[in-house]
Formats: sequence, structure tokens, C-alpha cells
Amino acid sequence: MENTAFLFPGQGAQFVGMGRQLAEAMPEVRQLYDRAAAILGYDLAKLCFEGPEQQLDSTIVSQPALFVTSLAALESLRHEVPTVVSRCQATAGLSLGEYTAVVFAGVMEFEDALRVVQRRGEAMQVAADAAGSGMVSILGMDLQNVQALGDAAREEGEVLKIANLLCPTNIVISGHSAACERAAELATSRGAMKAVPLPVAGAFHTELMESAVEQLRQALAEVPMRYPRIPVVSNVDASVHQDPEEIRELLIRQVVSPVLWEASMRRLLDMGIQRFYEVGPKRVLRGLLKRISRKTPCENVAT
Repeated sequence: MENTAFLFPGQGAQFVGMGRQLAEAMPEVRQLYDRAAAILGYDLAKLCFEGPEQQLDSTIVSQPALFVTSLAALESLRHEVPTVVSRCQATAGLSLGEYTAVVFAGVMEFEDALRVVQRRGEAMQVAADAAGSGMVSILGMDLQNVQALGDAAREEGEVLKIANLLCPTNIVISGHSAACERAAELATSRGAMKAVPLPVAGAFHTELMESAVEQLRQALAEVPMRYPRIPVVSNVDASVHQDPEEIRELLIRQVVSPVLWEASMRRLLDMGIQRFYEVGPKRVLRGLLKRISRKTPCENVAT
């Protein structure tokens, strides 16, 4: 049997209607949303299934929503093809998706992780509100030229950093709003194919999220963590860590560190992974993998 890994999507993959069909078809999924509502204090299922879109897209709601809905997709796969789940050999998640990955790997319990994700979303929203900021995806430009673009667009006192290294020629920059706008305007004249502002609240994965670090540290300090039963590749350094305390610290650092997604995928390929499953809403990660390793199959487990 092929060596397989599961990938879990991050913020931005949410959409109104996600999870509805699974919840209607599977009592286990409906129970998952009910358990989430008891912890969060609001009807997460209603927001996922019916919206409104603006509320679902908010950082405070979208992070718990994606975390729970990705686990709903996992329940669906476990029901339909249980051997694929039981034989999965490694996992990774993009930013927020790393929390889904560590739950799947047995590092944290669902309820504990959801409480942390809720605190994470709230703290990141507060940090975003404190400074007008955003993120822009730069397409068709290599890392060196994106760094030069950032230097050209950034004015004194502003932050504009590499936030996500997603795949060859898809790099996300993050920082103050004015700097992001200038970078988007300059991008095509400097050789980019396109610059796409992302629908997120702020400059994630930069020092502008520093105020969220202590909140996240406190939330994670309250959570028991175990050794993972399968390898989890970290966003921060594209490496595998076994020590629960190292994993805890990496999850804290993640909010202010670039996401090394391309390097993480290459690490999984080097580990002998032959087939991937994107478990959660949309097909973003599948598309990125095609740019990293075109011939490696990746199946989407729909929500």
C-alpha cells in the first residue's frame, strides 16, 4: 500500500454551506458540531451551514469553523474508507490547519484544541484590530524578487514580511495595509503575474501578531499534550518533532513566523510519502502540491 499523508487547510478555505451534507448524512458529524457549540457558546453549525458569510469569514469564527469542519471531513473518510485513516503515516496543516493535524496525530484532545483555537482566533483578531494590516499573495515571482518587492514597497516604520512560502512562485507577504497596497501596485511592473489581496483580518505570521503570543501561550499551557502517534511536520521549520513541549512552543511561534509550506511538503516527500489526502474545505492544498510535485496524487475529502 502507498505511504500516505493527510493535509489540513487553513484560514481562507471556509465557505458558507461547508459541512452541511456531512452533518445531515452522519450522526457522528452532527455530534461533533454539537460538542463544539457547547464549548464555543454559539451555534457553529448554523454559521457554517447558513452563514452569514461576513460572520463566517471573521477570524474569531473562521478558525474554529475550519478546525471542526476539517475534522468532520476526517470522520467522513473514516466512515467510508477506514483503512486509509488507520494507515496514514504522517500529517501537516497550513497555519490553523496544524491544530487539526496535531489532534489527528493524538497530541491534543478535540475539546482542548478547540478551546485553544478559539483563544487563538480572538487574540489574532485583537492584534489585527490594533494595526491596519493585511496579506497579499504574489504569483509568478521567486523569493528573491518578492523580497526585493517588499523592500521597495515598505516605508520607514512599516512591517512588510514574507508570511507564507506556499509553492514555487506563490509567496504571501504580510504587513501594514499601506505597504501591502503599494506592493500590490508595484508587483506586475516588477515581473509578477498577479498580486491578490487576501480576505484576512491582518498581518498574520509577522511581528504584528506579537500581542497574540502571550494569549496563545496561556491557552496552550492549560492543555495536556502527548507524543504524536504519527509524524507532524511543523509550519515553523518544516521538521518533525516528537517532544510535546517542543510542539507546544512551535504552535506559539507559528503566529509570528513564516509558514514554510513548500519545504514541509518536500519534507513529507523525502519521508517517502507517495499519496496525499486534503481533508477539509476546498482544494487549495491540492493545487499547491501540484506546483511542488506534479505527479504526486492528492485526493480531496470534500465537506
